[in-house]
Amino acid sequence: MTRLTIRIDFADGTALGPGKVRLLELVAETGSIRKAAAKMKMSYRRAWLLLQALDGMFGEPLAATTTGGKAGGGARMSPLGKTVVATYRRIEAGASGIATRDLKSLANALESKGKSPAVGRKTSRKLKRKPA
Repeated sequence: MTRLTIRIDFADGTALGPGKVRLLELVAETGSIRKAAAKMKMSYRRAWLLLQALDGMFGEPLAATTTGGKAGGGARMSPLGKTVVATYRRIEAGASGIATRDLKSLANALESKGKSPAVGRKTSRKLKRKPA
């Protein structure tokens, strides 16, 4: 399936893309940074660092955490986090809607050459190095 992926690069050098947005969504769904990280097959530390980066980008937490206790700890998306995710998804939907015909055209061009639409995925191949 051909799809459009959006990454927003801000003037200060920070970026917002599908990974960070999905992490926020999973924090909201699971109520836990650890569970969200596991669903994304990443370490808790990596997830925590991404959330810290988002907090730094926007100047306040996008995911609020609570420490343990009788009810246990957890995490939830903050109001700003909800706004950021909703805005990103709106941009993504708008861009995908506009690009649908062109994406189909590109996918058809790949298929007509006998190539699978999966072209573009990371593939591994060994490159021979020439001696210096």
